[in-house]
Amino acid sequence: MSTVTLSAARPAAVPGVLRLGLVRAAYELRVFFRERDAVVFIFAYPVIMMAIFATVFGQDGATVRAGDVEIPFAQYFLPGMLATGVMLSSFQSLAISISVERDEGGLKRLRGTPMPASAYFLGKIGQVLGSGLVQTAILLTVAATLFDVTLPSTVGDWATFAWVYLLGTAAGSVCGVAFSSVPRSGRSASAVVTPIVLVLQFVSGVFFQWDSLPTWMQQVASVFPLRWLVEGMQAAFLPDAVAGDVDLVTTALVLGVWFVAGLVIGARWFRWRRRDDG
Repeated sequence: MSTVTLSAARPAAVPGVLRLGLVRAAYELRVFFRERDAVVFIFAYPVIMMAIFATVFGQDGATVRAGDVEIPFAQYFLPGMLATGVMLSSFQSLAISISVERDEGGLKRLRGTPMPASAYFLGKIGQVLGSGLVQTAILLTVAATLFDVTLPSTVGDWATFAWVYLLGTAAGSVCGVAFSSVPRSGRSASAVVTPIVLVLQFVSGVFFQWDSLPTWMQQVASVFPLRWLVEGMQAAFLPDAVAGDVDLVTTALVLGVWFVAGLVIGARWFRWRRRDDG
């Protein structure tokens, strides 16, 4: 009589958090690009605003002058538009989209799956980086080809742009995740988030020269990350005479503090369910 030995089936290997995060990021990017209205707004808004302000302020060949240095208004506004683009693709996009997902019950269903919460947030960060890089590439291309803006020519300036961009994106992303719990519903999210971003743009030196703003407005803007994101971008894209005394150490500290604050607040108060769902 023969005996048959059955070997225990090995359980399938569970994908790691990083791999799940990459898969989730690919999914988030597909969903993002299917929302054509949001894509057009996020990609076109910085380009349109730069074109409007550069045309209005640059009439009859007017330039920004600092000592013996003159630059066109398009070049002066470019750092602010880059900073605005970062905030649109990170803070505003996540604060609104996560609120909508929560309101529709998507977050509740995700929480009931084996997927780690960290993989979900990694996917969101991947979506922000992917869409943000496309947006930045479009803005830089338009600025260089249509407005004859001179882009940085040194490795140091591009390195400054890179770390300011990445730190600003990280701070904006975690703050967007944390702030997504503020709107009472997905329908009210846009009405709550968008005015905050618009006000910060006007007081942070995005649309107007920083020195022309009232002192109290400068003090208020200096508390928030957008002002320092603008200043970091100016250090990379403007001549020293025009950018002024840029404090990159403070820029890094403020953005870093907002990144940590966003992490702490998000970890403490992030909600997976609607307010009326327990």
